[in-house]
This record gives sequence, C-alpha cells and structure tokens, in this order.
Amino acid sequence: MRLRRWGTALTLLLLMTALPGTALAPAAAATTAPPAPRPLPRLFDNTAVSDNSRSGAADFDGAGRSLSAQDLAAAGWSPGSVLTLDGARLRWPRSAAGTPDNVRADGQAVVVRGRGEALTFLVAGTGGQVAGRGTVRYRDGSHSAYELTAPDWRSGPLSTKAVALPHLNGPDGQSAGPARLYAVTVPLRPGREVASVVLPPAPPAAAALHVFALSVRDTGHGRTGSWAASTAGYRAVGPWRDRTVRLVVHSGAGGPRARIRIANTFAAAPVTIGAASIAVRGTGAAAHGRPVALTFRGRAGARIPAGAELFSDPAAFTVPADTDLLVSLHLPGTVTAAPVHQEAAQLSYVSADGSGDRTRDADGGGYPQTMSFWPFLTGLETDGGPGSIVALGDSITDGVKSTSGANRRWPDVLARRFRAQHALPRYGVLNHGISANRIVTDRYQGDGVSPDTGGVSAQHRLERDALAQAGARTVVVFEGINDVRWGTPAEDVIAGLRALARRAHERGLRAVAATLTPCGGYPDCTPAAEARRQAVNAFLREGAGQGAFDATLDFDAVLRDPAAPARMLPAYDSGDHLHPGDAGLRALGESIELRTLVP
Repeated sequence: MRLRRWGTALTLLLLMTALPGTALAPAAAATTAPPAPRPLPRLFDNTAVSDNSRSGAADFDGAGRSLSAQDLAAAGWSPGSVLTLDGARLRWPRSAAGTPDNVRADGQAVVVRGRGEALTFLVAGTGGQVAGRGTVRYRDGSHSAYELTAPDWRSGPLSTKAVALPHLNGPDGQSAGPARLYAVTVPLRPGREVASVVLPPAPPAAAALHVFALSVRDTGHGRTGSWAASTAGYRAVGPWRDRTVRLVVHSGAGGPRARIRIANTFAAAPVTIGAASIAVRGTGAAAHGRPVALTFRGRAGARIPAGAELFSDPAAFTVPADTDLLVSLHLPGTVTAAPVHQEAAQLSYVSADGSGDRTRDADGGGYPQTMSFWPFLTGLETDGGPGSIVALGDSITDGVKSTSGANRRWPDVLARRFRAQHALPRYGVLNHGISANRIVTDRYQGDGVSPDTGGVSAQHRLERDALAQAGARTVVVFEGINDVRWGTPAEDVIAGLRALARRAHERGLRAVAATLTPCGGYPDCTPAAEARRQAVNAFLREGAGQGAFDATLDFDAVLRDPAAPARMLPAYDSGDHLHPGDAGLRALGESIELRTLVP
C-alpha cells in the first residue's frame, strides 16, 4: 500500500513538472541552494598547461590547444610561483604540466579569506571574451555582486595582459602563439571580511571563463605614497652586466618605515634583483650616511616574474619629507631591456659593467655613468599617514620642460602645499603622468621592446597606476590634450573620462578632473583640435562633467592668455606653446583648492 501511494505521488509529481506554468517551490529551492565553498585547487576541472614533450596532454580551449610549461617557466611563472599583479598577491597553480590547473567558472563557491578593497582574479577566456556576474559573501552574512570579464587568451588586448607567451601546444606539436593571461580586479564592500566567492555561471555555447587564482587585494590604508612613477614602456638598455643602478627620487610625504615597489611590467622574462638599499642623498651619487639595506620576504634579493611586481619588506628607515633619496638596485644578470619611466626630469646613476653589488656604497665613486630615466622602480611608501592623491596625466603632469632635478612639477607643488598645512589630512601626492599618454588609445602597445615610451592608455593603466596605489583616496585626471591633438573625437574622449570616473567611484575613490590647457601655436594644435578641446572642457565644466566627476579643476582658466584664449599666457609658456614652464606648473599646483581633493 505504501509503495502504491508513493508511486501515485511520484506520477503526480512528474505530471506537474510537465505542465506549463507549474511551480515546485521546494524543488527549486533545493537546486538554488548555495554550494559549500571549497579551496580553488579542489575545484580544478580543466588542464591548460602541457609539457612540450607531451603537447597533446592538455586541452585548454576544447580544441586541444594549451599553454607551454616551458614558456611559462621562461617567464618565471613556474608551478607554485607567487605573482604580485596590480598590487595583489596571487599564486600560480602548483599543478604539474598535464594535470588540472584551472576551473571553468560555473557557479562554484570558492573559499577566499581577507579584508581589502578589491578582489583580483587570474583569468582567461576561451571561445572569445567572456563576462559573467558572481557573488562575494562576507563573514558578517552580507553579500555583494560583481561583474567579471575575462579577455580571450588568443585575441585579448596586449596592453592589459599579465603575461604573453610565444607558443601554443597542441596534439600535432607546437605552433606560434601568442597566448595571454589576465589579472582582472573587481571592487569589494569596504571594511568587510570576505568569506567566499561564488564564480559566475557558465557562459553559453563553447566559451568558457577560466580561473587560475584569486585573492583579496589590500592597497594599504595604513600606508601613504611618498613617490611614484608609471611604467611608460619597455625599452632597450645597456646591456647592463652585473651592475647597480642608483636612482634619485624625491620624497613627498614623509613617514616611518620605507617600502619600495619594483615592476617588471611588459616584460617577457623575469629579472633578478640581487640586493637593494635606500638612503638620503648627499651630493651626486653619494649618500648621506650608509645606505640601509632592503629585503624581500626576509631575503637580500628576489626574482620578479614577467609582468609582475615586487614589494620590499618595510625597512627601518624614516623617510624625510621633500628630500632627495637614493634607491639602489643590484642587477646581477645581464639586462638588455627594462620597463622604464622615460621622462624623469632627474639624473640617476649606473655603476660600471661587472662592478657587482654597490648598493651599500656611501660614496658615489662607483657610479661613473648617468641616465635620465627610471628603470624598474615605480613606488616608495611609508607606514601610517592619511593616504594618497594620485595625479593621472600626460607630459604636463610628468613635468616635461620643467627644470631637471628641481622637482617643480605641479604635483610637487601640490605635495608641498599639503605638507605645509594642518587643517586637512596631509596626503601624499603620487605623480603618474606619462609624456605622450592618451585616454582613448595606446601609444605603446603593451608588449615587446619598443622605443615608444608613451605608455598604454589611461583606461588600460588605471588599475595599476591609480586604483592599486598605496592608500589611494582621490584620483585627479588631467589628460586628453594628446587625444584631441591627434584627431580623437571629443565624444570619445568624454566617454573615456566618464569610464575613468566610474571605475574610480566603484573603488570608493573621489574622482576629480582638470580641464585641458591651451596649446595654440604648437604645430598640431589646429582649429579642429581646438574645437575638440573646447568640447571636452565644456563637458567638464558643466556640473563636474555632468555628474561623472566629483569636482573639476579649471586648469585652462589658470594658464590661458585672456587676450588669446586658445594660447597659453606667455609668462607661463615654456616656449613650445604646449608645455608650461616652471612658473606655469607652479600656477597649476597653487590654483587647487585643497578641500576639493579631500574625499
């Protein structure tokens, strides 16, 4: 009797599921119950990496193709390697070649722990660019949604890739690549501790979103940026064989305990740092006192994989404000190309070929050569303090045409003003200007050795150069004159500005824009370029960019000649009619109402 009743109930249940519009709430609830979170490696269900000797042992894309284990090792991406990408520490899977090393996202719940402002995924799409919506669960029981986009591993942009590899493996052997992997960062709710992350559902058709690693990123709201420079390109150097570079940088904010950031951005191979030090500058390449050694996870040196960054351990060195410092890096191998910031407006020093580790030298006699760019070094931070203002810009922010070695860029002026007052937080000011940079298009394409050091676009470098900076609170966008000069439509520049502001707001930063300054008299500042400049400025002046930005700084009004508004006031002109000189840069830095920059 019981079996008959159960069979009847089962028949009724099957009938109900076949009827259109019939809802079964208990069954639906069972299918949507959140899965129990597991560590990511336990969810791996796809094999992306094969050994060249067994190139058909992996199938990353459903067509039998895969990444070369030898190419990854040559880039420094060996199994278990720790990769710091855009400020986040990620571990490349420990899996051996030919074994599962990534998960195809399909709603899996992943154990993730940490408290920070963003979540970084190491991903790639197969079958095209893939996007999906996932969920972050916090330890307090709340949750938030995120949008994750994974560019395609074959056709995604080089300018935002974490690493590019030269080959593809397949059942018939190896063929020419490239293959690309990406670090993609999404915002978290501030102040909440992450418990787990639910990956996006599987995309339709043959596409897949592959996740290799993920972690919470903390940009250090307990730190303040003192100095910074953007990687503007990857250019030939030297060759430098077992040399030490001694880089002159000028501190903004001061504070206890120094930490430096070294970047191997855009590189195809790892670089080894044998030793590093920091000191107050004396005269030339000489230090004032013995330099203080820096360490990396307790060791004197470290190896930086291709595309990655390296942070030193905080050192017992008090950074004095508004002071020239020496940061020395020993490069024990042979370096033929390096990520650089080209327009340093400052001389630095290089030791002789084969001279070895000179990082602890107090005198400057071991540094016979000079250079006018900064290789590898991209940041200096101190413990404590209120955080940082990031100036994202082009050559005018970079200080082109300012007096070399005098630190008269407009962000330098702004940093001194913050230090000189006590009514507001005494923020650090980080200069992330790149000469020739644009908002909409890349000057440097983001891969390979190139003489072009105009950088990838502001949109493509925003994560690295602004959102991932130490204690970032506000980003000031002063960029676009190169776009309008070189023919980019004003509406495209405006759309790019809106996107920069939106992404800054998603991370909880204040977004401030500056109007484009006049350039009449410069060869390519044509009437058409002037019309585009005026259209962009009209947008920025109208309700802080029609609500896109929190405030607008009218730099155009500061520099223009009232008698000829398309041109710069002669007293502020460096002489080329595009770049202000020292007086014009000082006027920009002094024109800013400091409260405008306070979140």
